[in-house]
Amino acid sequence: MQLSICETLKDIPAEQWNALTDQAYPFIQHEFLLAFETGHCLEKFGWFPKYFLIHSADNELIGAMPAYEKHNSYGEFVFDWAWADAYQRSGLEYYPKLVISIPYSPCQGPRILAKDNNPEIKKTLVKLALDFSDKNNYSGTHWLFNLKDDFNILQQHTALHRFDYQFHWKNDNYKNFDDFLSALKPKKRKNIKQERRKVTDQGISIKTFNGPELNDEQWEKIYYFYQITFMKKSGSPTLSLDFFKSIAEKLLVIFAYHKDKIVAGAICILGKDTLYGRHWGCYDDYDSLHFEVCYYTGIEYCIENNLKTFEPGAQGEHKISRGFLPVKTWSAHQVTHPDFSKMLIPHLQREAQAMESYGRELEAASPFKTD
Repeated sequence: MQLSICETLKDIPAEQWNALTDQAYPFIQHEFLLAFETGHCLEKFGWFPKYFLIHSADNELIGAMPAYEKHNSYGEFVFDWAWADAYQRSGLEYYPKLVISIPYSPCQGPRILAKDNNPEIKKTLVKLALDFSDKNNYSGTHWLFNLKDDFNILQQHTALHRFDYQFHWKNDNYKNFDDFLSALKPKKRKNIKQERRKVTDQGISIKTFNGPELNDEQWEKIYYFYQITFMKKSGSPTLSLDFFKSIAEKLLVIFAYHKDKIVAGAICILGKDTLYGRHWGCYDDYDSLHFEVCYYTGIEYCIENNLKTFEPGAQGEHKISRGFLPVKTWSAHQVTHPDFSKMLIPHLQREAQAMESYGRELEAASPFKTD
């Protein structure tokens, strides 16, 4: 096997990379990852690509892993701010570090790619990343939002393991939105009906578009909504309009209209059987409009198009009462400094106990009727 590291996907043929990927998962596809580069969404925000590659003796790409040298912890959604603070208070440099994830994308999926899902190739990629971190004096190596089978491999090679919860909606072969509502407890069902009615009573209508259907005005509107949400929260809109346009085939855009004018919008990303909610924005405050645009319209779209899952993004316990149930997400970490790593192990054990207790509370809050 030939091991190498590439700093741009432009040097890797798309058909070779995509031959290793799960076609159902859009974020790991060559065109999606390349869009971060061509859309200028990486280096200026502290993401420096390091694609780990394995070729066979006859130059076939048989293993790949998207990794980034990071100079901050922004856009990761597995929060290590406390680690960075403790590291630096100890007189150590926490940055740079190596992160194996999809930039700005808090969704579980494949991170370690191998022909025929070969575990030995995956282990080689993991070891390559760990060796690379050591040689370049990174503070650590971090795999974020891993699938369970990859996480099982990572547990064999990393000392630090974490989990958290997201909230996903599952399609139980619902015939329509009312069929979904019938599965909920009466109080929860009534609340959702009231929220949807408030939107229509304000004279607001909802329309969905696939990315290629958008005209220039609609592109400007949805990108404006994306930007203003970050600005309201004192954040940075890291994704460019060029990025979104380059992945238009993967986009579902939801617009809210009031008096024939667009007043709010949301950006979702389409997988083969999953809808991923991402960004939303609104001109003014409209009662319950956020729930309609970001949750209910997405649920309705999944039912109508036979999608199995709706993942509306990171965090948000308020999603539970609207039909989104807790799902575990996993991350694996290797911190280079041995003493610091030893200190983190009991900390993570306590964190895991607290998270298990939190998970039981979340499950008890399910809005669905019980038999």
